[in-house]
Amino acid sequence: MTRLWGVRPKWRTDVLGDFFCPGCGGDRNYRRQSGRRWLRLFGAPVVPLGPVIAGVQCTGCLGRYGTESLELPTSVRLGAMLRDAQYTVALAMLAAGGTASRAAREAACTAVREAGFDDCGEAQVLAALAALSGLGGELHDAHGMSGGLAVELHAVLQPIAPHLAQQGRERLVLQGAAIALSDGRYLPQERDALDAVGRCLDVPQERVAVLLEAATRALN
Repeated sequence: MTRLWGVRPKWRTDVLGDFFCPGCGGDRNYRRQSGRRWLRLFGAPVVPLGPVIAGVQCTGCLGRYGTESLELPTSVRLGAMLRDAQYTVALAMLAAGGTASRAAREAACTAVREAGFDDCGEAQVLAALAALSGLGGELHDAHGMSGGLAVELHAVLQPIAPHLAQQGRERLVLQGAAIALSDGRYLPQERDALDAVGRCLDVPQERVAVLLEAATRALN
């Protein structure tokens, strides 16, 4: 009798796209599907039953996963998010410490190029900084950075934090510390900015203090 009838879903593909497949462990194409269970006779659907929960099917391994799997960034997307994070940290530190120091400008530009923006020079960095600050020559306020940069820091760093290991999040803090130390000791507004970077990346404040002290010792 089991060969004559049974209940199986009939799927309909609603969306095609790319995702990070939990089964394959890499970027793959997916089908986002919805469907309904059917009573089947000799394999043919004859009586519709209740709907099934929408899911995602990998076109590579054919595994099925919940739609929450689409929240994981693809490797390509994660790489882009990391580049943007490095870029934004560099801008924030340059804003906090000011642009008068040539050493700080060079350190920030080096960090931006190492992030993958090979064609981004000092002029482009300063233009982006001025656009985000919205304060003309005053690039930081009493809180350590302009409102635009503070918003940008949260918008860029918070989404990537859950997808980075602790070492990766701390590396971004240390990148900011290196820029701050390029022209001398930390300024109070630079410490504030680095604390903000740590908060956005979910690095405990006491751990940020340890990292900043280690960065200082490394230069001595």
